[in-house]
Amino acid sequence: MQSAPAVMSDIVNNVEKVIIGKRHIIELALTAIISGGHVLIEDVPGVGKTSLVSSFARSINCSYKRIQFTPDVMPSDITGFSIYSPKTGEFEYRKGAILHQFVQADEINRASSKTQASLLEVMEERQVTVDGTTYSAPSPFIVFATQNPQECVGTFQLPEAQLDRFSMCLSMGYPLISQEISLVLNRNTDRPSDALEAVASGENIQQLQTAASKIFINEDVAAYIVALTTATRSHPDIDLGASPRASLHLSRAAKAWALYSGRDFMLPDDVQHLFMHVLRHRIVLNRNALMRGITSDHVLSQIMTSTKAPIVS
Repeated sequence: MQSAPAVMSDIVNNVEKVIIGKRHIIELALTAIISGGHVLIEDVPGVGKTSLVSSFARSINCSYKRIQFTPDVMPSDITGFSIYSPKTGEFEYRKGAILHQFVQADEINRASSKTQASLLEVMEERQVTVDGTTYSAPSPFIVFATQNPQECVGTFQLPEAQLDRFSMCLSMGYPLISQEISLVLNRNTDRPSDALEAVASGENIQQLQTAASKIFINEDVAAYIVALTTATRSHPDIDLGASPRASLHLSRAAKAWALYSGRDFMLPDDVQHLFMHVLRHRIVLNRNALMRGITSDHVLSQIMTSTKAPIVS
């Protein structure tokens, strides 16, 4: 049986066959999956957001559903609905699009606020409630949401309550010139992920999630995580700091990164490596900071620099 780092490396290597030159982003997305979290991918069109998600779905043999969010998508399209059956004389539940293991919420900010709110319960509690009856989501359950931050027409801003449910916010970024030349020369299909074979299963992901949850974290490192998170609540450039849920997600993500690194214990380095990605979408800068051109990453970098890390032997 393969070790946990070996299984995770196989998944990363497989996805990298399609997503060229973005190994670190692939590793971060897999870390979020293993930590049991969801991922928000925020970037301009055409940089590979959808390809990244479909490549993960192909690499891990799980049920997959892509939902194209538009203003006319209704909450019942997401969670499902009850319909009367003349044969049985009873109402029967028709499963919604969200009840799959891998769900791609494409251009999530194009859906109305009401439709976005339909994701709150299932993203946090892994269940949906329709007409008073609760239906469990399959396991593992991962939501990958994409959005274009530069486009405002026809979009709705994600509420803070929903943003807080994403474990990480990632940005693909443009490829290097050499990588883009290779892409032009060698990419002969619009769907390269279709050629990928599965290298892991849903059961493998569940095993990795269980292994990650057992990674040891000492009290000093736990206090360091809380110190970083609470520092966002008193920073002069921040109107809304990170919630305690951020501390939990940072801890879980750091455990998954430690597992990927082949360790059974967490280091402060694991926390620092993931801090920006876990918290950048959870803080709201004040107007003065925005007018000065300050970014969330800039503020978080200040916080990480000014917060003393423990020494773990």
